[in-house]
Amino acid sequence: MSTVTPSAAEYSRITPELMQLTGLWAEHAHIDRELYQRYNVKRGLRDANGRGVLASLTRISEVKGYTIDDNDTIPCQGVLYYRGYDVRELVKGSLAEKRFGFEETVYLLIFGQLPTKEQLDSFCRMLNEYRHLPKNFVRDVVMKAPTGDMMNTLARSLLTLYCYDDKANDISMANILRQCLQLTVNTPQLAIYSYLAYRSTKGGDLFIHKPQNDLSMAENILYLLREDKKFTELEARALDAALILHADHGSNNSTFTNHVVSSTGTDTYSAMAASLCALKGPRHGGANIKVVEMMADLKSHVDDPTDEGQVREYLQAVLDKKALDGLGLIYGMGHAVYSLSDPRAEVLRGFVRDISKEKGLNREMDMYLTVEKVAKELLTARTGKPVAVNVDFYSGFLYDMLGLPKELYTPLFAIARMAGWSAHRMEELGENSKIIRPACKCIEKRRPYVPMSER
Repeated sequence: MSTVTPSAAEYSRITPELMQLTGLWAEHAHIDRELYQRYNVKRGLRDANGRGVLASLTRISEVKGYTIDDNDTIPCQGVLYYRGYDVRELVKGSLAEKRFGFEETVYLLIFGQLPTKEQLDSFCRMLNEYRHLPKNFVRDVVMKAPTGDMMNTLARSLLTLYCYDDKANDISMANILRQCLQLTVNTPQLAIYSYLAYRSTKGGDLFIHKPQNDLSMAENILYLLREDKKFTELEARALDAALILHADHGSNNSTFTNHVVSSTGTDTYSAMAASLCALKGPRHGGANIKVVEMMADLKSHVDDPTDEGQVREYLQAVLDKKALDGLGLIYGMGHAVYSLSDPRAEVLRGFVRDISKEKGLNREMDMYLTVEKVAKELLTARTGKPVAVNVDFYSGFLYDMLGLPKELYTPLFAIARMAGWSAHRMEELGENSKIIRPACKCIEKRRPYVPMSER
């Protein structure tokens, strides 16, 4: 056995032996799709119509994109409720009162009611007290081994925070609440400092700003990320709205992961890291990056990206797998639940329009509106069902206009969703529910053992 420490290239090398073994695996890995129907298995925990299998009850959030009448799915305008409140009203309410709303949303999701002014002020003071990382954590953990994948870095940081917590394994509700609030307010620092550390390895400037107690979560994110610490009120309010809209969304993959892991009785850091790892997957988080890349590709292939005819020709080529990445997907379009509209996209569209005007990017906005219109027509004609833009369609454009690096797009999703994960973890443990363990039917035939000499 070699005792030589391998280089990074050697460590990750795919050998001929690995390729051969992979082929052997493939020979015994296939499961006939017909068997799923025969045994009534809900593959992906979804029914034949793509609806999620009902596996739990919650009071935290509800995603409504259709109605059911005699087993028929009827499309309707999408609505997202947090604790029974329409999320659009939460955004509208904070704007009308000229305040930031994400902290109120965190309070609502966890505690189940809208706070009074006194309750919200007290809650924000508590968050400010928790808005700090352990001594030397940034130097000893965040700055070490920087990588371009911020989600991996975030998961590593969360798991390392376990080592700094004297009550890491205590799953009493008060302690879990303390941990959840600390992670909610400190995840922005972990993500942004990790990005700045990585950027410095590529020749970028390194600066570390400390969060300010007189700033909201959205304001602090912009403050920490910008060297001059400056931002406009519209920028901060748009980011605040994005955080609210991403704070929770029913039993999505990363939230369900949190329920599964929390049901084992494990610690908060492990549960949140598991959710982060689920969100990292390209089928879950990161779709807004794909939208931005699609728009850049569109601009490089047409003369006028606001011309409906040229856009239609390009998008048709995308659907025919002759353009973009060859996968046949128009990114930012369609949703597993929403049919006629995604309420989050409807809200973000307004903010994106305002910021594009502020920054003189009206033509970019026209391009997005043109793609939205043409893509809806093409997809509706192809599927025979209504298709609407989802939240990812506009969030990437918003982040781009805010000057946020692509490396932080998915971490921003996690920063917002930490509020929802916290609420769901507490709900799972508060119900004293059983460990989640679905059944799995084995379809392999019984075989007698064969001695080595006879194989």
